[in-house]
Formats: sequence, structure tokens, C-alpha cells
Amino acid sequence: MTGLRVKSILLSIVILVVLLGIWEWTNQAPTDTKPLTEYELLMGGASQEARVPPPSEVIKLGYEELSDPFYDAGPNDKGIGIQLGYSIYRVLVGFFFAALIAIPVGFLIGMSPLMYNALNPFIQVLRPISPLAWMPLALFVIKDSEISAIFVIFICSIWPMLLNTAFGVANVRKDWVNVAKTHELSPLKTAWLVILPAAAPTILTGMRISIGIAWLVIVAAEMLVGGTGIGYYVWNEWNNLDLSSVIFSILMIGVVGMVLDMILAYAGRWISYRE
Repeated sequence: MTGLRVKSILLSIVILVVLLGIWEWTNQAPTDTKPLTEYELLMGGASQEARVPPPSEVIKLGYEELSDPFYDAGPNDKGIGIQLGYSIYRVLVGFFFAALIAIPVGFLIGMSPLMYNALNPFIQVLRPISPLAWMPLALFVIKDSEISAIFVIFICSIWPMLLNTAFGVANVRKDWVNVAKTHELSPLKTAWLVILPAAAPTILTGMRISIGIAWLVIVAAEMLVGGTGIGYYVWNEWNNLDLSSVIFSILMIGVVGMVLDMILAYAGRWISYRE
């Protein structure tokens, strides 16, 4: 580990400690009590200050949740590990099916100007549509909330992978393609042996963007369909006015998103190193 890396880690820790200290200090319980307003009474008798927990409470809750993350006490009471597991499963399934379609179609578009011109209007119309706008139609047609959530992940994941694949394929050095032609390689072998290794870093970048978007979208999708998942967990804890659980789940969403991004980033570095 280099000296710069060590200094960066230490600086990050210092910044974290300072931010947590400021948060803790600004969320101390008031010394004087005030009469509750009508809104506060309707919200369960909790004051605004009491509903914004300090980091010490969030850390305590996090320790309790992570001590038994896979408990299952009923439909509305599952551990954070189970909720994250459902969300990760949906993201990975939708992401996998998106990759199965996006990468081959991206190769086709990148290698064929004719197919690019033919498919580009469809891509430009469908790409800007919010993934969540597809949810009502998916629920009506599929009639299954689980598959509908996976479909939404599929829709939001496909475009970055498709466009990055097409860009990477189209920008492979022509000399390499010409060498493949001189060796009379078929288009399929040229794509596999020449274009894919050259375009792999760009394809991995598209996959990295897609997994980040998919993880963002699944939270909102699960808030809509309910049942299970980290998005449902956040919404359910908000309905219970448990902001400590809401903040903890938000942090867990960030951690899992970071891990997913790091996995694909490491894969991209490994491919670049192999080249």
C-alpha cells in the first residue's frame, strides 16, 4: 500500500469522525420541553428533534441488525440481510438478462452501420423513458410484482451496456480488423477473437454504469410493489416512524452499491492488466 493511499484512508477517517461528531452534537436532545403541536400528536406524539436520531443511535441499531441479519419473524418483519438479498437477487437477474441482449446487439450495431442507422431511432425513443414509467404496464401485463421489478431492472440496465458496447466495438482499430480479414476469419470469429478483447474495457464501463443505475432503481421499484426488498424495508420503517432504521438502511444501500461497483471496477482493471 502506497503512502498516498494510506494518507487518503486516514483523511477519510478524519472527515468521517468530524461529520459524525457534528451530527451527534446537533442532534442532542433539548434540555427544555415544549408542548407538542397538533401535527406532532397526530404523528404519534414524537417531536421533530426526537425523530431525527443521532449517529450513536443509528450505530447501536446497526449493531443489533447486523448481529442477526437473517431473522424472519413474519411478512413485515425480516432482517436486513434478507431484505438486501431479495434486492440483490432482482438486480442481478435483471442485469444478467439485459447483458444477454445488450452486448450482442451492441456488437451488431457497432460492426454494422446499416444496423446502427436502423435501430438508432428506436434506441433514442426508448432510452429516455424512466424505468419506473414501465412499472404500471409491467404489473398489468405480467401480473407478478417480483417479475415486474426484475423487468424494470432489465429496462434500466440495457441502455448503458448497449451503447457502450456499440461505442467500444465501433472504435476498435481498423488495422486489427483488417488483419483478421486477411486471415479469412469469419465475422463471428473476428468479433470473438479480435473485437471483444479490444472493446472489453468499454463494455465493462457500460456494465458498471448499468449496475449502479439498477441498484438505484430497485429501491424505488420495491417501494411501489412492496412485499420484500430494501426499498420496501425503507418505506415500511418510515411508516413506522423509525428514522433510525431508515437511516441505517440508507447506509446499507450505499455500502452494497459501492461493493457492486467495486466488483465491476476490479474486473475492468483485471482485463486492462491482462491486455
